[in-house]
Amino acid sequence: MPTLILVRHGQSQWNLENRFTGWWDVDLTEKGIAEARAAGELLGVKNLLPTRAFTSLQTRAIKTLHLALEASNRLWIPEVKDWRLNERHYGGLTGLNKAETAEKHGEEQVHIWRRSFDVPPPEMEQGSTFDLSADPRYAGIDVPQTESLKLTIERVLPYWESDIKPVLASGETVIISAHGNSLRALVKHLSDISDDDITGLEIPTGQPIVYDFDDAMQPGERHYLKDR
Repeated sequence: MPTLILVRHGQSQWNLENRFTGWWDVDLTEKGIAEARAAGELLGVKNLLPTRAFTSLQTRAIKTLHLALEASNRLWIPEVKDWRLNERHYGGLTGLNKAETAEKHGEEQVHIWRRSFDVPPPEMEQGSTFDLSADPRYAGIDVPQTESLKLTIERVLPYWESDIKPVLASGETVIISAHGNSLRALVKHLSDISDDDITGLEIPTGQPIVYDFDDAMQPGERHYLKDR
């Protein structure tokens, strides 16, 4: 039975500092490292052992994957990194403290930028400290200047269909280590969640979410591995 494991990266430094992160590359905190290892240990305890791995091009997701695989003695499995699993791009909000941004622009406006399905934040200015258009890992990629959840879904789902789902359909146990919004995009699709309801779904850090698929590649109900 094909099985899919989704893991949001452990707590990052900017999660801790309550800053908009998006595509900016920040590292895990000590708590985030512990969360990643705990996720891997749980995979071992539950005997749910990945055979293939996918992650983004961002350090916090890559490290979470490696720490979890090491803890479950699966560090040797093949892995693929792809920008389409990156976090949603927060545009001009990148690097800003969320509480201070709400004081400046108002709670309602910040809530729209954070939780609206299809309203993106302001675009990032060219030459900004956080502009990644010249970053070598994104060579040849048209780096977005901002993204809504809708736009994030529009890059994640084609990648799911073309690259990840066929691997899963071959009978592999696939783990995806990614981010709150790229995983929200997948969960929306797999659990058939409405545009309105998906904006309220929280994906906790370091807590593996599992989908089992039937022979027709239809996903069952999602559940947390700790409850399995």
